[in-house]
Amino acid sequence: MANGEGFSAKPKPSGFYEDYYAKVTQYATILSGYAQVIEPGATAKTFRPVAAAEVEEETVFKYIDTASSRAEITPVTAKLASVKKVAIVGLGGTGSYVLDLVAKTPVGEIHLFEGDVFYQHNAFRSPGAPSIEELNAQPSKAAYFKCIYEKMRNGIVVHAAYIGPENVDGLRDMSFVFLCVEGRVKKLIVERLEAFGIAFIDVGMGVYLSEGSLGGILRVTTSTPAQRDHVRNRISFSEDADRNEYDANIQIADLNALNAALAVIKWKKLMCFYQDLEHEHDSTYTIGGNLLLNEDCRP
Repeated sequence: MANGEGFSAKPKPSGFYEDYYAKVTQYATILSGYAQVIEPGATAKTFRPVAAAEVEEETVFKYIDTASSRAEITPVTAKLASVKKVAIVGLGGTGSYVLDLVAKTPVGEIHLFEGDVFYQHNAFRSPGAPSIEELNAQPSKAAYFKCIYEKMRNGIVVHAAYIGPENVDGLRDMSFVFLCVEGRVKKLIVERLEAFGIAFIDVGMGVYLSEGSLGGILRVTTSTPAQRDHVRNRISFSEDADRNEYDANIQIADLNALNAALAVIKWKKLMCFYQDLEHEHDSTYTIGGNLLLNEDCRP
């Protein structure tokens, strides 16, 4: 016993552990069994939050991404870390949910382009639950959402202004753009993104009230340098300066969230995070028929 062999718990028949994780897990299981005899419910799995600084991990997150390691998809998630700058133009209902999803990926920077104020109606179609005090303060949308998500990660950059001719060149250095606005400014943005050679996804929805129920369609249109000829057949460019379809249309949180999720899933397909069998560049979801239709597919 002097050499400690009596305390060994080497697995049989191999006589060795494949890695350190397997060894520690086995010993924790053995010791927990004895501890639970004394105190039922005792566990070695405390799930204590681990700050990134504690493990000296290079990451945009302020605490380590245990979701990816727990699911054993860390190499797949790492593909998104190659994306240096993602822009979200418009932080309305859909744009704010896009931010919620992209903020949980390891992209380098997330640039928020939004000139509006966060009002009471925004609270009912965006993530989270602002207090009445926060609403009374009437913060800018970009600053409000940065305050929320910078608790989790670094690299959130605020551009508290609407995109227009004077600042559209601010998108030139972006790796990818989510376009979540309506109106004639969209035509300007699309033309510049094409000129810059930047891939982007445009989202939109048309929801209407009919006989006491809501119907409509959600749309996700993807444009890449390899395929852009479909864009003008899919995206509406309003020439009416007084018309703002995004504000006028009915907005419901679950539809905003679904539209955002479809857009982010497509972006992750482009990054080879998700499998992409059809390479669709336009998708629509019809509420009434629960129908998801893919079009403009690449061979």
